[in-house]
Amino acid sequence: MLVRKEADVSYKSLLSKLLGLSKTVIEAMEFDATGTVLVVSVRPTEREASRCPTCGRKSPGYDAGKGRRRWRGLDFGSTIVMLEAWAPRIKCVKHGVLVARVPWARPGAWFTREFETQVGWLTLHTCRSVVAELMRIDWKTVGGIVQRVQTDLSAVAPSPFAGLVNIGIDETSYKKGHKYLTVVVDHDTSRIVWAGKGTGKAVLEGFFNQLTATQTAAIRCVTADGANWIRACVAKHCPQAVITLDPFHVVAWATDTLDEVRRRMIREARAGGPTHTSRRRGRLPRNVVLPATDLKNSRFALVKNPENLTANQQIYLDMIAADHPVLYRAWRLKERLRLLMKLPLEEAIIELDYWLSWAQRCQIPEFIKLGRTIKQYKQAILDTIRLGMTNARIEAINNKIKLTIRMGYGFRNIDNLIALLMLRCGNLQLDLPGRKTTHTSS
Repeated sequence: MLVRKEADVSYKSLLSKLLGLSKTVIEAMEFDATGTVLVVSVRPTEREASRCPTCGRKSPGYDAGKGRRRWRGLDFGSTIVMLEAWAPRIKCVKHGVLVARVPWARPGAWFTREFETQVGWLTLHTCRSVVAELMRIDWKTVGGIVQRVQTDLSAVAPSPFAGLVNIGIDETSYKKGHKYLTVVVDHDTSRIVWAGKGTGKAVLEGFFNQLTATQTAAIRCVTADGANWIRACVAKHCPQAVITLDPFHVVAWATDTLDEVRRRMIREARAGGPTHTSRRRGRLPRNVVLPATDLKNSRFALVKNPENLTANQQIYLDMIAADHPVLYRAWRLKERLRLLMKLPLEEAIIELDYWLSWAQRCQIPEFIKLGRTIKQYKQAILDTIRLGMTNARIEAINNKIKLTIRMGYGFRNIDNLIALLMLRCGNLQLDLPGRKTTHTSS
């Protein structure tokens, strides 16, 4: 038979401090039958009792609910601590019949606020399995806790959509099987302002639908990767915004096109050229002529920047220039497009016109097709050079997303992943219980 010990003033002060309780009355404490769990009986103060968990309105009681229930609190050393209290239901005039709010826990939670805050902080710095073992909870529970912590912090933080002027939009995969996440980043603060499951115009509409007319009109520049669905959605909601094209993706188009030319030449050589025995491994002598079928080994010599080539790769490039003029012409087109992206605007306008003319008369089908694409995005490319806005910042955010996924060993619930990303990259201030740290923008 457990002996209940009534808590006096000193015990109340000590327990309130240790448990981080406020607006709460401590009634008693005792150990359970195993002697390993400390059960603290509590109740809300009169002012905090019978409040709606959604709006906080004082409401009349409805029934006793399911009686007394427990909430997991922070451990006292190796001892598990549980808070126990009545959980009556109230009838809110706006939200109906709900379990009454308690000051020590978030609505719908089985853990105290301090416990969930510590779990959320730990999840930002280590994987869920470690957090679950340390805090003695199931790893599936960690995701739900992170969602509640993120929702609670977002409710009191300034609106992430306030002050948006320059934004970046991109998609990134979060799971095998073409599972994508659409992310919107504020260039001026380097933070995620919105993330949604999937990709496409319908998904991005969800972001713009959350903006007010004033916030939408304030957007001046949108960086993207050239996807038509992004351009169409931005043109619909922000016709005044300038859409820029990230230089990395422009050069990537040329690099991919160059590789298509190389692969085509390899196929043609294998189909109609003489058979060739692969050469031995090692550095090429300078007097060796590169066979057409060995072009498959020249990819890095073609796609890398000339200043970064190794000695062997430079030999490959020199032999391509001597023996394969069509491929070398394609390489020069790629390099000229890459270099013009770094020129001042006045020079870039002249150089881009020359490049488009050269691409149309180069007699290389792949680059003729690329020239038509570049011509379609000509104004976006020039706006990119004029404004100097790139997707570098959102690519850095994508790297953090990948890191978050690796730390968590994948996420089955996309909502849990989005909540964790908003905690990590949304500039929400999450402190350990009892501490106040200085946060800097990441």
